[in-house]
Amino acid sequence: MADARAIDDAGAPRPETGSGRKTTIGNRLEYLIACGLLSASRAVGVDRASAIGGFIARSIGPFLPETRRADENLKAVFPDWDEQRRRAVIMKVWDNLGRTAGEFAHLDAFDPAAADSRVEVIGAENVFEAAGNGPVIFVSGHFANWEIMAVLLQYSGIKFAILYRAANNPLTDELIVRSRSKIMSRLQAPKGNQGARAMLDMMADGVSLAMLVDQKQNAGVTVPFLGREAKTATTAARLALRFKAPIVPASVERLEGAHFRVRALKPIYAEPTGDFSADVVKITREINDAIGAEILARPEQWLWLHRRWPKE
Repeated sequence: MADARAIDDAGAPRPETGSGRKTTIGNRLEYLIACGLLSASRAVGVDRASAIGGFIARSIGPFLPETRRADENLKAVFPDWDEQRRRAVIMKVWDNLGRTAGEFAHLDAFDPAAADSRVEVIGAENVFEAAGNGPVIFVSGHFANWEIMAVLLQYSGIKFAILYRAANNPLTDELIVRSRSKIMSRLQAPKGNQGARAMLDMMADGVSLAMLVDQKQNAGVTVPFLGREAKTATTAARLALRFKAPIVPASVERLEGAHFRVRALKPIYAEPTGDFSADVVKITREINDAIGAEILARPEQWLWLHRRWPKE
């Protein structure tokens, strides 16, 4: 695998952040806290930072309203589970989330080519098969530490851009983008109108994309996700059809502490029928099926805390 520093995006500008948003006193306070936490995390090392983050999240998370939402989600998807089993999964979800926050300052610790690598990769052949003839769209969900997928892509030598959701705080958004650009791609496009043109231009230039596709998208299409109808973003499907780009679903599994297993699944190839809308729905369903299968295999690895489905 190539050294991340050798990827040909070193001179690329980072995306503009916080455009049109005013910075408040609260934003500045939040930013200072975030900087302090990143510095503290860096100082204690990746293993301790991960463990401390997990402990804090496990201690606070069960008292937050997101825990009730996660319990409702699990009840709907796994109606035969008892409360004890749901609670055990939710506790692991909080642990994962806290550890992911603690590991953010240590993304450079996850070099898959290192002799004592913290990352095991399964299905790398699927990545290179798909990347043989042009840009690829890599899709995943909020599994374990979801940042790992983009870290591995950077080390792989594939030129790619990250599609991300901008933080509400423009200062924190700049901090996150700057931190990611040091170890991931500097090519980053925020979701929404601001990044749409950038995505099209980059794919036209042969740049691949990496995106998370498991959250609710009000402007998307309604297709099944884990057996329930859910609004789902169609960006990946539309771009795949437009650029004849294969889609590679992937998942991340936390093994123990700050160690991971990444799975790259079989590529999904767009096969246009002439009915663009129907093709978009078909591909989006295939993506949901692939991501959903990974969730069902390891439910404790996915972020059940957000409102993925409409209220019933």
